[in-house]
Amino acid sequence: MQIIKVKNYEALSKEAAKIVGNLLRSKPDAILGLATGSTPVGMYQNLVKMNENHEISFKAVKSYNLDEYCDLPRSHAQSYYTFMHENLFNHVDILEKNVHLPHAEGADLTKQCADYNKALNSVKIDLQVLGIGGNGHIGFNEPGTPFSNETFIVELTEKTREDNKRFFASLEEVPHRAMTMGIKNIMAAKKILLLASGKNKALAIKELVFGNVSEKFPASALKDHDNVTVIIDEDAASLL
Repeated sequence: MQIIKVKNYEALSKEAAKIVGNLLRSKPDAILGLATGSTPVGMYQNLVKMNENHEISFKAVKSYNLDEYCDLPRSHAQSYYTFMHENLFNHVDILEKNVHLPHAEGADLTKQCADYNKALNSVKIDLQVLGIGGNGHIGFNEPGTPFSNETFIVELTEKTREDNKRFFASLEEVPHRAMTMGIKNIMAAKKILLLASGKNKALAIKELVFGNVSEKFPASALKDHDNVTVIIDEDAASLL
C-alpha cells in the first residue's frame, strides 16, 4: 500500500486527478470505477479542467459506479446518477452509453442487482476510486460485511443515514437501502485509489494503516490487494 501525504484537500484533489489523467493518457480506453461523496468532487473538477484543456479525453472511457441509493428516482437531486452527471459526466466528452451506474429503483431489485454484477464481471476495472467512511466502510459495505460479497442490496445503518442527512431536507428523506459493489468486486480492480480528507477521517486512516485485516473494518480488505494508493491530507494523516 502506497501512502501519499499532501498538505490539504486542494493538493489531494490535484494528485488524484494526476493519477487518473496519467492512466487516460497511457490507456485512452481505460475502465474506471468511480465513487460519489464530497471527497472526490475536487478530483472531478480537476479532471473536467484537464478535459477542457485537451490534456485528456473520456471518449473511449467506460465507467462503473460503486453504488446507488435504492427507491430514489435517478432524476432525484440526491441520486448518485445525478451527482455523477453534475460533477463529471455533463462536463467531459464521455459517451452516455459508456456510463454505468446501478439501477436501483423499481420492483425487481434482485434482478437489477444481478444484472449490474454480471456487467461488472464482464470487464476488468483499471482504476477503482474509493472514499472511506469513519467506520471503515467502502462503497456501502458496512462493518461486518463478508469480504466475499459481490453486488448486493444493503440496509443502511442509522449512522450512515445520519451522516448523509446533510444532503437531504430531513432524515426521513434519506433512503434506507442502497445497491453497492461488494468488496469482492472492488478487490477485482487492477489498481485502487483511496482518498481521505479531514480530521474526521483520521481514526479510519490510522486503523487502515496499523490495524488488522478484519470484516469489522471493511477497508482493511485493501491490505490484501497488491496495487493500492492512498492519498491523505495533513488532517486525515494526523494520527499516523
